[in-house]
Amino acid sequence: MELDDFKSAWQALNQKLDQQTALNLQLLRESRAEKARHGLRPLAWGQAIQMTLGALLILFSAGFWSNHRQVPHLLFTGLLMHAYGLAMVLFGVRMQVLIVRIDFGAPVLDIQKQLAQLRRFYVVGGLWIGLPWWLLWIPFMVMVFGSLGVDIYARAPQIITINVAACLVGLILTLLFIWWSKGRPKLAKMLENSAAGTSLNKAQRLLDEIARFEHPDTQD
Repeated sequence: MELDDFKSAWQALNQKLDQQTALNLQLLRESRAEKARHGLRPLAWGQAIQMTLGALLILFSAGFWSNHRQVPHLLFTGLLMHAYGLAMVLFGVRMQVLIVRIDFGAPVLDIQKQLAQLRRFYVVGGLWIGLPWWLLWIPFMVMVFGSLGVDIYARAPQIITINVAACLVGLILTLLFIWWSKGRPKLAKMLENSAAGTSLNKAQRLLDEIARFEHPDTQD
């Protein structure tokens, strides 16, 4: 009977420990998931600012090209910047949708997949939005001065040509560096983390922390 009592007491203790562990894991999960959710807010705010700037650029460039339809290079400049402003808005909208769709109440693996999709789109899309600025600042400058009544291209086309050539070289070198880094995993990961930004990296760390507690047997 004493042995049976000991076994019963041992089983009851194990049950209580399992319950306490499950409770602690649930509290940890809720705490880290909530921190991850709040951590993405700066990213959402940043995208809102980008969408606002894109909308302003659309309005500005639309007014510019509509007023310079008789001047081909100014018309092209305005249309180009109009398209870029639209790309900024669409990129921001897609980011907001991906952020909102993340279900922090779902299993950690599902959240990680959703966050990975957001991260991948942000990094790749950020390159498509950011890298063209190597060249797009030139038509933007032409448009700004053109709106003030100064046609830089007509007055000094060599300035535009020199800047385009120099910036094109810079863009090509940047693309070559990105391509070169892909063969060096540590450097590529460092560049990706830098491009992803603080919010996404922090959210990823919090989810990894939950995963380690839920599946300690999978860790080294």
